[in-house]
Amino acid sequence: RDLVKKLIPESIGKEIEKQTRGIFPLKDVFIRKVKIIKKPKFDITKLMELHGDGDGDEGVAMLRPEAEEAVNVLTAEVKATAMEDE
Repeated sequence: RDLVKKLIPESIGKEIEKQTRGIFPLKDVFIRKVKIIKKPKFDITKLMELHGDGDGDEGVAMLRPEAEEAVNVLTAEVKATAMEDE
């Protein structure tokens, strides 16, 4: 309802003109259509049905070791610095 009051005197269009003046000069800015989006209903029971209690796979060790090339860059730098200090 407050938005409609702002749209009628074209105050939003004038504000857009002011804000974009430094980028590109616009004139005769009008708002033609406004779509109001409602926020979805949050249903905790539906969420729990989808995700359940989990499969118990948290914290499981990896099946294969990580490749040598996949070492984290920060970890590699820390190791290199430690070797230089020795």
